[in-house]
Amino acid sequence: MKDKNRLRKIYDRTNGYCHLCHKKLAFTNHGRNGTQGAWHIEHSIAKAKGGTDHLNNLYAACISCNIKKGVSHSKNVRRSNGVTRAPYNKNKSQKIRNTNTLAGAASGALLGSYFGPGGTIVGGLLGGIFGESNSPKK
Repeated sequence: MKDKNRLRKIYDRTNGYCHLCHKKLAFTNHGRNGTQGAWHIEHSIAKAKGGTDHLNNLYAACISCNIKKGVSHSKNVRRSNGVTRAPYNKNKSQKIRNTNTLAGAASGALLGSYFGPGGTIVGGLLGGIFGESNSPKK
């Protein structure tokens, strides 16, 4: 049940970050309490409240967050940690970053066009940089 492939899927689901506090985890430190980046498999809906061992209910969580959560709802624990959602996986983060960069470039170019062709180029570059910088880090 906890073979390496299954662990990798759970870990990669949040790009190696705790889904409750966004702390970076270390794949090799699964279940190694007291080590940097140690983590557990956490049930988003606790088994005590009807949750299952299906992959869509399993997330990587640092050990302290997993213990703190207990049978509470994930949203409540995230809120107490100042976050609103689980971290995105690597593919989704890249897709959002690309979309934001393109949207920023297009907006900047449109605004810059008011100042002529040079403004279009500069506005597009600045907009692209701004759009990429406002992309999710996790």
